[in-house]
Amino acid sequence: MGTEAEHGAAGQEADAPAAVREWADVAPEAARRLLLAAVEAFAERGYHATTTRDIASRAGMSPAALYIHYRTKEELLYRISGIGHEKALSIIDDAAKGPGSPTERLATAVRTFASWHAEHHTTARVIQYELTALAEEHYVHVSNARRRTDRLLRGIIEDGARCGEFAVDDVAATTLAVLSLCVDVARWFSSEGRRTAEEVGEVYADLVLRMVGAGAR
Repeated sequence: MGTEAEHGAAGQEADAPAAVREWADVAPEAARRLLLAAVEAFAERGYHATTTRDIASRAGMSPAALYIHYRTKEELLYRISGIGHEKALSIIDDAAKGPGSPTERLATAVRTFASWHAEHHTTARVIQYELTALAEEHYVHVSNARRRTDRLLRGIIEDGARCGEFAVDDVAATTLAVLSLCVDVARWFSSEGRRTAEEVGEVYADLVLRMVGAGAR
């Protein structure tokens, strides 16, 4: 994975088409342009180093135009974080409620979760690593989505441990390790690397199944 990590910064904007699809429901078009510009700026410079002027400039708009759609820079971050975390939650929810054994459901969850963090690596870096910049009430809302994601994945691992498919003694710690592994993809992935987002998902699904000792008991 070192090859991808070395090119992480260079591939920062490479997921632009994926980002456009991700925010397709944001309207009007000017609000979507501002949101996309904010994602790019926050990922490149960090939330605190980014100004509203930076965002407006990237969107090809005046700073005053930003306030027509978003009251503050923090509201932009909250919108990005909220939509991103709800998407992450839906990925794990679909896997948890899907058909198949715990092994199959865990593989699906990890494959899709890791792939999403790779395909949307710029957006994912913002939603995962700029959390502390959110206002308290917004942080609480996003944290709730994160806890629900944790519970759903933990449920899959508990099912596997209970029926003997997984050799797991500490379900909570294992759940945290799996989530951390997938989230970290956003930090190093580059579209210019030697693996595609789908290939990363497959590799990580295999790693996690070995981590939980799938079939060991």
